[in-house]
Amino acid sequence: MNVLAIGAHFDDIELGCGGALAKHVSDGDNVYAYVATKSGFTNHQNIEIRSDEVATTEGENAMKVLGVELIKGSFNTLEVEFIDKLNLEIIKIVEDKKIDTVYSHWMGDIHHDHQAVARASLHSCRHVSRQLMYRSNWYHSNLDFKGNFYIDISHFWEKKKQSIEAHISEMDRTGSKWIEFFHNEAKNAGQRIGVEKAEVFEVVKWLN
Repeated sequence: MNVLAIGAHFDDIELGCGGALAKHVSDGDNVYAYVATKSGFTNHQNIEIRSDEVATTEGENAMKVLGVELIKGSFNTLEVEFIDKLNLEIIKIVEDKKIDTVYSHWMGDIHHDHQAVARASLHSCRHVSRQLMYRSNWYHSNLDFKGNFYIDISHFWEKKKQSIEAHISEMDRTGSKWIEFFHNEAKNAGQRIGVEKAEVFEVVKWLN
């Protein structure tokens, strides 16, 4: 199986489907991650919170934890749009790597970059036979996330946790809030299907 996870920023993929990717690697699948932006950002007062260089280094370390091959985009944070440049980058990866399974942002995500990347993923992966959408934050949307596909990550939670912790600058900024939230999400999802921990996704399509 050739698997591609698509994210807007370094840490989105780890939060949304890191456990599933670690499981794919353990199963012997070929796993790739495409991150569209350089992922540095400033706040509303134009103070740099995370540099592109730090974000890239931390993203590379996180993917090493998961055992995933990283493919880096060059878009700027908060400037991603549904344009041909983004679509063509994803299409090229899909064709070059012969991708048959895709994990991508949920279309209902309220983050501007997440929405653009989600839309590009749906468009560019329209010929891929299996696609699942993940959530990578806790923010409310006017749409409901239809979590209807579960993956048991009971044996892979620690890998997911370690990959999130590889983003040291984000851990310093947010403390343990992200890990606590996604740990609770994994436990709740696992309880629904009778396992210790799980990740839940919304199905776009799943063809065998």
